[in-house]
Amino acid sequence: MVTPHASSSTAEADGRRPASLEDLLGADLMARLDRLDIISRKVFAGKMPGERRSRRRGQSVEFDDYRPYTPGDDLRHIDWNVLARLDRLFLKLFREDEDLALHLVLDVSPSMDLGEPNKLVFAHRVAMAMGYIGLVTHSRVAVSTFGRGTQAIQQLPPMRGRTGVQRLASFLLESLNSAEPTGPTDFHAAMRVLARSRAGKGVAVLLSDMLLREGFLPGLNFLSYGGLHAGGFEAYVLQVLSPQDLDPAAGRNPLAGDLRLIDAERNDGTEVTVSAALLRQYRRRLDAHIEGVARACRARSIRHMVVGSDAEVAGLVGGDLRRQGLLG
Repeated sequence: MVTPHASSSTAEADGRRPASLEDLLGADLMARLDRLDIISRKVFAGKMPGERRSRRRGQSVEFDDYRPYTPGDDLRHIDWNVLARLDRLFLKLFREDEDLALHLVLDVSPSMDLGEPNKLVFAHRVAMAMGYIGLVTHSRVAVSTFGRGTQAIQQLPPMRGRTGVQRLASFLLESLNSAEPTGPTDFHAAMRVLARSRAGKGVAVLLSDMLLREGFLPGLNFLSYGGLHAGGFEAYVLQVLSPQDLDPAAGRNPLAGDLRLIDAERNDGTEVTVSAALLRQYRRRLDAHIEGVARACRARSIRHMVVGSDAEVAGLVGGDLRRQGLLG
């Protein structure tokens, strides 16, 4: 289910697209994001010691704590100096480093550039918030977009550290305000390129309305490739839908009567008479579609969540995504 919240974007409230990092996040939200971290259900051993503090104890060079010895513990980790002083056996515990990657994947196809509030703007704001969290906690953050132009996917290479925040913002703002020609979304090709280019281990988050004419099953197969149980990327799908997607009769311009509806991606139209019966049929089909996406995600160990474009970003990242186990 989708829980609506008030949108907090000043730029969006007065009809403007975000044009700066301040428009995407704002100082107050950035301060709240500084207290969060990216979490994976699987802890990934890193290759860059000291870059990122793990939430688990392990065997790196950084001492963390002691605990009493229990039979079966590795004798190599006994602190013999403590034994000499206290005549008791204690094990040394060490903080293990991890190199966690966060790969954000945004659907920028024409169907996303609709809704009040706009789905595309909302998805870019969420990506900026999550990318910000990843960068300030020294995760490797990469961003990919698909659904616009002739390229299957456009990518911002992995980066790390707070110095990458402005670079991330510039990439997302350029993506959001791009005038590049659009065409039908090739979800499968984009996810195939992503699967082949993805290196290392970590968390991949797809932000899309999943309103894909060609379907979503092959694309989800590629998204989950080398997934959690294979020691690869843990995948999440945030299905972004507008209030008008959920209820076409809602909003300032409700659908009613005799209309010509235009497909945003193919630019072809069809004549319809919007009645109460047709709206009920639409809702049944939408519910079935959402459940189909959720079921396909579950079968591939992908976490799925429906998010309204009217959700407050602060509430989403500070509440819903924490409850989903993605942020902590």
